[in-house]
Amino acid sequence: MMKRPPQHPDQTAPQPGAGPAFGKAIRKRRKALGKTLEAVAQETQLTIGFLSQVERGVSSPSLSSFMRIAAALQTTMEELLSLPEPFSVFSPREGRSTYRLGEAGKLYEKLGPGFQGALNYPSIIHRVPGHVSERMSHEGEAFLYLLEGQLEYHLGDQVFLMGPGDSIHHDTRTLHYSRVLGDRDSVELWVSSRPRRTSPVLRSVAAGGDSDG
Repeated sequence: MMKRPPQHPDQTAPQPGAGPAFGKAIRKRRKALGKTLEAVAQETQLTIGFLSQVERGVSSPSLSSFMRIAAALQTTMEELLSLPEPFSVFSPREGRSTYRLGEAGKLYEKLGPGFQGALNYPSIIHRVPGHVSERMSHEGEAFLYLLEGQLEYHLGDQVFLMGPGDSIHHDTRTLHYSRVLGDRDSVELWVSSRPRRTSPVLRSVAAGGDSDG
């Protein structure tokens, strides 16, 4: 079973990426720019119907689709995920926000950004055994420290077998993806840099079956 971080008893607000609040943040940003769904669909190569479902909280985009949406809206996915919550430099374990991005078996635990304009975005990712991430290539860099479980990490032509305590730090323009090995969930600490606002996802080949149009 996937481990979930404890929830604060007073936490009643919808979680970003897990319901209407996430879609409202995207819709609010699109409206502020005066863009139509059709315009965003053309820039992201996603369907109008799927984008409408995301804004209404019916569907959740995959990571690569979310990055394309953020780029089309001249912002970053981290800024969209920070709405409607205020920025905070302190992130207590209890009450920490969690969200999903299109992929079953993958849960994000939000650790930041703690302030507007931060250059790095930390998170903890929980994944079930056998989960295979999207194959991606995009601007930026990433650091992964494996807390629990085992991973098979593919970086270009290289394959790394990772156990607890192992880490990897690389340029994300190199095609990369990973698979959870064994029969235990993986718990992964990630620190990713914020891509330039106009940087598109260079390449994404879905390893799963995300229905993002």
